[in-house]
Amino acid sequence: MNNPIDLEKAKEALGGFTAQAQEMLKDGSKVEAALQSLEAKMKEIPTVGEGLSKLPLMISMIRGYITKEYTEVSPKVVASLLCAVLYLLKGKDLIKDSIPVVGYLDDIAVTAAAFKLSENELAAYEQWRAGKAAAAAEPAESIVRTAAAQIEETEDAIEASLDNAPSEA
Repeated sequence: MNNPIDLEKAKEALGGFTAQAQEMLKDGSKVEAALQSLEAKMKEIPTVGEGLSKLPLMISMIRGYITKEYTEVSPKVVASLLCAVLYLLKGKDLIKDSIPVVGYLDDIAVTAAAFKLSENELAAYEQWRAGKAAAAAEPAESIVRTAAAQIEETEDAIEASLDNAPSEA
């Protein structure tokens, strides 16, 4: 089967948004607005499988960078991911989205190109995020263990005081 989108054309389409993406990185509110628009647009796209499966991770990493929560990534990588966001939102589509099913192939190809170019950074972010979630869960587990131990100690103390209480005759 002939592939209607060539990866080089997809990379070229991403590059068309470089200046705009770099400018947007200076204003977190513009980035957040673009991410919200992308999330809304994604709800309109039919299920497309693996092609866009990492899109939520990409959005999360951009948000983390903008909010300074995650800074272990190059601004160039964030800008390249933002290029994909801009293509999806403002796309000078290689294939018009209005063409049923096929219209989203260029969106998938451009997004896949951005993922491929940022694969290592996205994997590192995903690992960081998983570690953060695990660390956040630890204090709650510790509180539950401490509370359970205190309840057990209280029960033992009550039982001991009942055993040592004078019996009524």
